[in-house]
Amino acid sequence: MKTAVKNTLMILILMLGCTSITHGQNALCLSHKENLSVIEPYDIEVTFDKTTHLLFPSGIRYVDLGSTNLVASKAEDAGNVLRVKASVRDFEEETNFSVITEDGSFYSFNVSYNSCPRVTNYSLTKTVMSDRGWSSKPILFKELGTNSPNMVDELMEEIYKQDKHFIKQIGTRKFGIEFLLKGIYINDDKFYFHTQIKNSSFVSFPIDFVNFKVVDKKKAKRTVVQEVTKNPIRVYSAIDEVEGKTVSRNVFVLDQFTIADDKVLRIELHEKNGSRLQVLEIKNSHLLKSKLVKKPHTEEDLQ
Repeated sequence: MKTAVKNTLMILILMLGCTSITHGQNALCLSHKENLSVIEPYDIEVTFDKTTHLLFPSGIRYVDLGSTNLVASKAEDAGNVLRVKASVRDFEEETNFSVITEDGSFYSFNVSYNSCPRVTNYSLTKTVMSDRGWSSKPILFKELGTNSPNMVDELMEEIYKQDKHFIKQIGTRKFGIEFLLKGIYINDDKFYFHTQIKNSSFVSFPIDFVNFKVVDKKKAKRTVVQEVTKNPIRVYSAIDEVEGKTVSRNVFVLDQFTIADDKVLRIELHEKNGSRLQVLEIKNSHLLKSKLVKKPHTEEDLQ
């Protein structure tokens, strides 16, 4: 009799223990779910005979299609416009695709087929993002370190808006073009170079490209010149041309680096289909005097 009672008590204790563990696991799962931020997908329709266009607030960096029933590509000369259409007619199962933009935003779409969709053009504004829960923490890009793309863009914007000119001796003026380095800033192991182009002539200056490279200070005759290219990882504005009698400024972001005393950093401004090359030379001492920049709350933050 005593043995039977003991066995019964043991069974009850085990049952209560299992129930407690189950409740604990459920509570843990609920706790994890409450910490998750759900990104609601946007529903769109596509067809085989028409192209759907999506306009994003920033340039498109990455696209992932859920199935081969879709084809997508960026529009030519418009990096923030995505073209999507069906690759086969009348597909039945719903599919999806995702987009990451240069400002670090993530977008999700559910896609179904409609032979005659009511809407074929979509504008993804910041308001739409907020309404649909797309205002979560931005995606971090490896080349930008711990700073989000939005933060880097805001720092460039502040440098551009403040328009300080604390480097006075680095500039060139020829062929009616003045090319200046107005300042060097630093944040999170990234250099921010603030430049200005002034066209004093009536002849427009089409820009082919701007490059940064470390070269020897003095080029001895019959010696091999060693060059190390430093590629910008982000640019404030894509400037294609400086029209006559106008001024254009820009901000270039590069990974932090230093250079030896016998070398200089050259910033070369190349004219498209022309020979009005502009060159700036920056010493290591200028890099070491770069100013700290942060997202300012007051005007003193950039001083």
